[in-house]
Amino acid sequence: MGRLFGRTKGDAFVAHEAQKAIARQSLLLKSLPDQHVETLLSHAIWRQYDRGETIFVQEESAQAVHVVLAGWVKLFRMSPTGAEAVVSVFTRGESFGEAVALRNVPYPVSAEAVSACEIMHIPSPVLISLMKTDPEIGISILASTFTHLHSLVSQLEQLKAQTGAQRVAEFLLNLCDCDEGACEVELPYDKMLIAGRLGMKPESLSRAFSRLKAVGVKINRNHAEISDIPQLRDYADSDPADNWGR
Repeated sequence: MGRLFGRTKGDAFVAHEAQKAIARQSLLLKSLPDQHVETLLSHAIWRQYDRGETIFVQEESAQAVHVVLAGWVKLFRMSPTGAEAVVSVFTRGESFGEAVALRNVPYPVSAEAVSACEIMHIPSPVLISLMKTDPEIGISILASTFTHLHSLVSQLEQLKAQTGAQRVAEFLLNLCDCDEGACEVELPYDKMLIAGRLGMKPESLSRAFSRLKAVGVKINRNHAEISDIPQLRDYADSDPADNWGR
């Protein structure tokens, strides 16, 4: 399942170091004491997945915590009738599977790469072992959990306080890796995944993308081209009453 990253000299080494830098900035790792981050990274398994490839399946034993380094991953459940229900979508710097991995219980969902992606898998026994030797790690994981909870609360606030186009603008800004100028970000091919994450209907997402053209956003297949990040941020932060007609 997946392909192991190369750890050879030259370009492969540089690429791997870049991926480690992204991993260090993930919510899970950046909350940990510095002395333990390198230990986790040294025990991590680094894999690449093709679009549509399975990462794990529902009811499979949870063996690791997963950090997305590039691309998109969806978590979903299959109903008894065979219908698929998407639970969540994750992209660069986001982690998933912590709760089940630390409890050593089966996955309640399946995970699939919805684009070509790169994922770091941290074996749960390594993380649990470190937690037993240093209680600070447990505190750090609790802190990251509360940060995630705060993010969910913010999403609920956005549902009530922002227009659909503003929510999409905020979503795109969170994908940017810079604060100024222009930026291009990768999106899932299946835009319904974005709509589900933002609590919107697919047709509402299409209208939101159209409205964002006025503030310099162009959608080109699975990429969003943002001409001016500060302009888009001003739009996302503006009074929603000023945007209902836009």
